[in-house]
Amino acid sequence: MHRILSSFILYCFLTFSVNIHPAISAVNSINSAYDSSPFKHMYEFDGSGGSSLMGSETVPESKDIVYLPEFNLSARLYRPIDIAANQKLPLLFYIHGGAFIIGSPFDEGNHNFLNILVSEANVVAVSIQYRLAGVCPLPCAYNDSWTALKWVASHLNGDGPEDWLNQHADFQRVFVSGDSAGANIAHQMAIKLATEEIHEGFSVAGMILCHPFFWGSELLHGETQSWSDLIAIFWGQISPNSSGIDDPWLNPSRDPNLARVGFPRLQVFVSEKDSAQLRERGWYYAQKLRESGWSGYQEVTDFQGEDHDFHMSNLTSRNSTILRNSIVTFINQEWSDTSVGMKPSRDLSNSPFYDMILMIGRRVLRTD
Repeated sequence: MHRILSSFILYCFLTFSVNIHPAISAVNSINSAYDSSPFKHMYEFDGSGGSSLMGSETVPESKDIVYLPEFNLSARLYRPIDIAANQKLPLLFYIHGGAFIIGSPFDEGNHNFLNILVSEANVVAVSIQYRLAGVCPLPCAYNDSWTALKWVASHLNGDGPEDWLNQHADFQRVFVSGDSAGANIAHQMAIKLATEEIHEGFSVAGMILCHPFFWGSELLHGETQSWSDLIAIFWGQISPNSSGIDDPWLNPSRDPNLARVGFPRLQVFVSEKDSAQLRERGWYYAQKLRESGWSGYQEVTDFQGEDHDFHMSNLTSRNSTILRNSIVTFINQEWSDTSVGMKPSRDLSNSPFYDMILMIGRRVLRTD
């Protein structure tokens, strides 16, 4: 109990200084109407502008499925409401944030974000639950997420336990994504995909990281030693068997397998005013991935004036819409190769990595 309480106090510092994770505190712009099934949900947008975000009168449906009965872990599945029989769509595998100690795929903010994104991107999505570190320290979250990904892959031949995945998931167009701690876990799934076989024919087309929770002992621009000390204490509590804040679980640049990540394309979102001081960590991850010898396509979007996970707390803001539109394009655009030139659209001279942009081939989108 002491460890859980201490972790929660530290978490308050790690996200928005003293505010709860936006996925949990988000203002709901979606009203839910439950049918007679306890695990199937239909969602209708109210008149406050929610439907205009999607540009469509259709909204997804979702249902909850237990994927790991041993620990009573579930996943929430989404599909567009107007999907045709046996129509194949890209598959989004999503991992929630919450500093590894709070949150779930059933939180209002996570659900609302994915509800809109599934409709806008026209994808099938799986949002997974994992054991939180206050109950089971890392690597439990990594192990559970890998089990969930293997469960999803078990549907590849059309004979898995969940019909929505059998009928509609295109396993050649899988995208692994997460926010904050979930982005950290998503990276670990990419490492796992490079080192362990999951299922023949299962192909991850890209990874999408929103405000990834990475760290390290070497401070980057805008990071403070006092903050780093707090993270070191926090990390020691949730990951007592790791080697510290330079462990590859938290500092991917120290991972000898970094160049082998199992995806050809990367999309990263960071924010100028990230109160968890994670802005430069997203840039640094992209930089170190390129330096490792990985030759895929990558883009980093840096949102001026925004905080950590802003896209969860205000779904109707301009920048939240830009972020989702960027994901929609990333998922649905056809790519004949991964060579893309730099397309700067605003001044990034305040970033210490600006001089490296042309070298590593990042695309930066306008956010102001």
